[in-house]
This record gives sequence, structure tokens and C-alpha cells, in this order.
Amino acid sequence: MTCDSPPENTGFLRTRRLRATGAAGVLLAAALLTGCGQDSGDTSTGTATSEAARAVPERTTTPSYSASKSASATAAMTQDQKDRKKLLDSTKITFDKAVTTAEGAVSGGKVVDLDLRGPGKSDDDTDRESASPSASASPSGTASPSGSASASPTSTGASPSGASASPAATGPEWVATVAATDGTEHTVRIDAVSGKVVKSTEDTDQDAEDKSRTAGWVAKAKQTPQQAAKAATDKKKGTVTSLELDENDKNVLVWSVDVVDKSWNETTVDVDAATGSVTAEETDTD
Repeated sequence: MTCDSPPENTGFLRTRRLRATGAAGVLLAAALLTGCGQDSGDTSTGTATSEAARAVPERTTTPSYSASKSASATAAMTQDQKDRKKLLDSTKITFDKAVTTAEGAVSGGKVVDLDLRGPGKSDDDTDRESASPSASASPSGTASPSGSASASPTSTGASPSGASASPAATGPEWVATVAATDGTEHTVRIDAVSGKVVKSTEDTDQDAEDKSRTAGWVAKAKQTPQQAAKAATDKKKGTVTSLELDENDKNVLVWSVDVVDKSWNETTVDVDAATGSVTAEETDTD
């Protein structure tokens, strides 16, 4: 006699198999999801590392802000401003020390003119350096084999008056005009770095009238060069680079004082040589 298994047992076994299969499927899906998550994380990390590697070299080659700002400021300066900055950066002796040294070089002397100049500048060239022989075109105007104008062997680049800077000058100089008690003028050149007198010469071109006029101006000037310079710098802050005793258009005796400010612009301030009051002011922004 054959006995068949109860139908309910068959259903029970089938249900267990389905449950086991489902559990295995869940475990497999979890494993796949975990693997995908790890791959995704590795890819993200690798991408970030690659991006950082590319960014770092770019940062190291970018100019700093301060250097860029400094270069822009220099590029914006005019040639005159650059020349003034270069001249003052190389100067160690201030105008007042130059005045004292110059007056000490001439017995009873009084400074009536003082000017700071760079090496190679002539007496009539106070703003720009004189052209070097190699920069001057030859009188014939012929070109050199390379195609550029050649310089004349005898060309010196001197000013029309023929006055030139001291042959020994290798740096900036204070060039002073000092009047003796009788009005005779002397040119005294002072090294603007060491403060030593480079050369002192008497002006032999003066006649009696010239000497009398100069002596008269010195007698009328109640304000010393130092006092005039103080009045000028009280009006316009900066460094004194030149001063001159002369009469203005209204025949008033004044000290004309040149002051260079922190922007390297030059301002000429006229100071009444008798009263010390400022009578005029003009700024050169070139």
C-alpha cells in the first residue's frame, strides 16, 4: 500500500526553499551594493587627488599680489619720476649738510644756488642725464654698418655752454654756487654720498656789475637757505633737491625751492627771502 505525503508538508518545504533563495538574493544584492559603493568612493577620491595635483603648480607660478602691484606702480611712473626716485635713492647727503660744506669751502661764502644732480649732468641740465657719446648722432648723419646712426668720435654730449660735470663724478653731486663777501661766485661740487668736496672753482666770467648784484642779494636775504627750505617743506612735504636765490617777475627777491614728494613729483615753492613767507607754488606732475 502506497502512502502519499501530506499536501501541507509539500507546501511547507516549498516555502522554506523560497525563503532560503530570497535570503541568498538579499545577501548577494547587499554585497554588490557594498562593492559599488567602494568603487564609487575610490573613483571620487582619485578624481579629487588628480584635480589637486593640477591646481598646485598653477598656484606656485602665479605672481604674488604685492609684486604685481609694485610692478604696476613702477610702470605707471613717468620718466622724470623714475629719474628723481633713482637720484634720491642713491643720495646720502641732505641739502643742509651740502650747504654747510659748500660755504666752508669759500672764505666768508654764502650759498646762493644749490642743485642735486646725477653723474654726467652738465650745469645747464638739471632734469635729465646728458646723452652719452654713443647716443649722439654723427654730424654727417651717416649710418653705421649695423644700420644705426653712428656717434661722432668728438661728440661729448656737453651742454651748449660747454659746462660739464666734474670729471671725477661717479655718483650724485650737490653743485653749489657760493658768493664771497665781494660777490664773487664760486662753484663747489660735493659728493652726495660721501659729503666730500670734489672740486671748487671761481667764476672768472663775472664783471663788476654781476658781483655787485650778487653781493646786494646776499645782503638783502634775511632768510638762510635752511630757513627757506623749512618754509617750503612746511608748505609741501618732501625732500629738498634744489634752491636758488633770485628775483621773481615782480622783482621780489625769493628763494625758489624744489621739493620732491613721496609720489616723486616735484614742486617749486617760492619763499620771500626777506620775510620767509611763501609767495608761489607750482607742481610738475610729468
